[in-house]
Amino acid sequence: MATNITWHHGHITRSERERQLNQHGVTLWFTGLSGAGKSTIATALERELVLQHKKSLYVLDGDNIRHGLNKDLGFGPGDRQENIRRIGEVCNLFTDAGIIVLAAFVSPYREDRDKVRELLEAAKNDGDNTAVDASSSKRKNFIEIYVEADVSVCEQRDPKGLYKKARSGEIKSFTGVSADAPFEAPENAELVLNTGSVSVEDCVAQLVKYLQDAGYLQF
Repeated sequence: MATNITWHHGHITRSERERQLNQHGVTLWFTGLSGAGKSTIATALERELVLQHKKSLYVLDGDNIRHGLNKDLGFGPGDRQENIRRIGEVCNLFTDAGIIVLAAFVSPYREDRDKVRELLEAAKNDGDNTAVDASSSKRKNFIEIYVEADVSVCEQRDPKGLYKKARSGEIKSFTGVSADAPFEAPENAELVLNTGSVSVEDCVAQLVKYLQDAGYLQF
């Protein structure tokens, strides 16, 4: 544990950063099985909001993060937990900066996702870090999006060939296939996108409407 450290506050508040960007920082957390469509939807939403709505976004993708920040972590329960903890801290920084974060991670454990939610929601009332308009108390820092698809649908897609490797025993502890690697579906997700029956375009439209209606896309 780090000791003898002090948090240094800057001279610009979160509300001032958000006013500059004309948007409100938030983390959209996409959870679901491998192949459910998390990254596909996140990158499509990024393109829509950046090019059509001129918003500032960043996508944090599970595979990409493991190329750098979390390249020292494996896929056992402890490493999975640490993987999500680190990502939560990164999301917290981006959100405080007024950026809309699209975090796409299998994140199979409900407890880990809840901890990220708690972290971001606690930060909302930290000092002068939040916007002070009348609707600010209704907005969340963390929005959980369950990208739902049956294992059979994900396995049929299998864009990375992971299910085939898991079935052959080449990959151990594979979420949704291995008995020791369950996926704990969200119980109270803000949005559920069933990609087995809903197109990517319709998913993006639902997400844009949600953000518009909740006031995230303008200060």
